[in-house]
Amino acid sequence: MAGHSKWANIQHRKGRQDAARSKLFSKLAKEITVAAKMGDPDPDKNPRLRLAVKEAKSNSVPKDVIDRAIKKSQGGDAENYEEIRYEGYGPNGVAIIVEAMTDNRNRTASTVRSTFGKNGGNLGETGSVSFMFDRKGQVTYPASVGDADTVMMAAIEAGAEDVESSDEEHVIWCADTDLNDVSNALEAELGESDSTKLVWRPTTTTELGLEDAQKLMKLIEALEDDDDVQNVTANFEISDEVMEQLAG
Repeated sequence: MAGHSKWANIQHRKGRQDAARSKLFSKLAKEITVAAKMGDPDPDKNPRLRLAVKEAKSNSVPKDVIDRAIKKSQGGDAENYEEIRYEGYGPNGVAIIVEAMTDNRNRTASTVRSTFGKNGGNLGETGSVSFMFDRKGQVTYPASVGDADTVMMAAIEAGAEDVESSDEEHVIWCADTDLNDVSNALEAELGESDSTKLVWRPTTTTELGLEDAQKLMKLIEALEDDDDVQNVTANFEISDEVMEQLAG
């Protein structure tokens, strides 16, 4: 299993505190505002907005927050956010991609660089690590939606590329440009997904022991704590034993 999935599971097991939940809501709302401003404010006519709304709903963002974020995009006072990708290295050479939305490029670059430096990492040039990842669409369903064969058949019919099934969930992968069509087809067959989004999927991973994994988690948490940062992805892998120690 890819390191990012394990990281997500660890985070989930630790449980989201209210402050983290509020920050997540605000980041999801920002994506909705940007998607609505760039295209049509109607999710049915704007694939990016539809996916943003879907992801917000799967994270229990209230409907009034979603509606307010769409409405904000149409107002004259809507901020002009710029999407920027930063790339760098964490402990033991782990590759890290940081996706940000900012109204102040200099502030965000300075903060991201400082966060890497304070937590044993190094910010690199654009392109320095992204070659170790593929841009993919990811749709996640709970294991209860069906057995591996059922989900595999539904994924093939929907035009997906790959499925990873475990005792906890089914992760369906597709080309980034196919995510809207694939997720719609899967929804018709399997119902509402747990998550539908574009992600960076590692093509190579670095195995980490407990100490390096703890350092990396500290760096990722610090990056995610920045209001300008939307997503952080790292190409690490850890054993079940290390994961239990981290989650404990």
